[in-house]
Amino acid sequence: MALILTFLGKGGTARTKIAIAAAKLLASQGKRVLLAGQAEPTLSILLGTPIAADPQEIAPKLQAVQFQASVLLERNWDEVKKLEAQYLRTPIFKDVFGQELVVLPGMDNALALNAVREYDASGKYDAIVYDGTGDSLMLRMLGLPESLSWYIRRFRQLFVNSDLGKTITESPLIQPLISSFFNINWTADNFAAPTNQVNNFLEKGRAALADPKRLAAFLVTTGDPIDVANARYLWGSAQQIGLTVGGVLVVPPETNVNLNLSEEFIPLPVSVVPDSPTGDWQPLIDALPNFEAQALQAPKPIEIDIQNRQVRLFLPSFDKKQVKLTQYGPEVTVEAGDQRRNIPLPPALSGRSVAGAKFQNNYLIISF
Repeated sequence: MALILTFLGKGGTARTKIAIAAAKLLASQGKRVLLAGQAEPTLSILLGTPIAADPQEIAPKLQAVQFQASVLLERNWDEVKKLEAQYLRTPIFKDVFGQELVVLPGMDNALALNAVREYDASGKYDAIVYDGTGDSLMLRMLGLPESLSWYIRRFRQLFVNSDLGKTITESPLIQPLISSFFNINWTADNFAAPTNQVNNFLEKGRAALADPKRLAAFLVTTGDPIDVANARYLWGSAQQIGLTVGGVLVVPPETNVNLNLSEEFIPLPVSVVPDSPTGDWQPLIDALPNFEAQALQAPKPIEIDIQNRQVRLFLPSFDKKQVKLTQYGPEVTVEAGDQRRNIPLPPALSGRSVAGAKFQNNYLIISF
């Protein structure tokens, strides 16, 4: 399994330069590294070599790839057809070809996430550096496994318990009709069969997101107050999806401003890195921190204390007025900023109502 490293915050070429330098640093340490970027030409220009939709070696131990949504969609369409043939007796997608599919808004993020998953599962890489959009949309992308998992576990049980679900699973008339279309028997006991493969994929994604040895992000900012505010917002939003943020990289702006930002990002370590000219990577590489060590020392986004019946969520950059806690269903829902998270509780706390909550020292502490 590879370490997946990404960066949040400051736009433009600064974040991409840091991603390139990080990939080069990890490769110099003997790791097999994949540097993945978007379809825009920024990465190719900075590297001084064309980047294609398939990985290509650009230096010893270092490969680069460009995530082109149309190509990824075409390739994944064949997998969709295989799943359809597995469950439908008469497939309906066989006459639709991947080469004619148009990428819809939001698809590119999901396709990029799946591409990272596949490269990780290939076993060919020790580290994957993903130069994404670095914004809230990318955080939603990284949080997809958790979000989709909630939809499945919430609505699957609702359907099974509904009158429609009971009618489908129990009716002697409907079962033969369904069996004529599907290759499986849709009963209450095996209703989850078609979703087992999806659930396994989502569970692996959730496990990777929760493990700083597997997935970590670093903030990129300048000393400009607006950039700092945006970085802090992304920091708190990342905690909401369960993503570990290991530290802060500050790129000096053109104007003289205060670069001592330690107070703004306590307890994260802050490193000042140069905005090196294109092609002169060594000064930037030398200024980079130990990503793996910092990620392991960073505060955990969530901690569950069963003995004291508490759940602690680390939500920096937000105040108590920006944090909302509800418990409408079997899970606790926490809303902060523009991110909403449903927290599945362990058996020892499941079914208990929230007894109290307080926001203290950047932590939301929920008691049961």
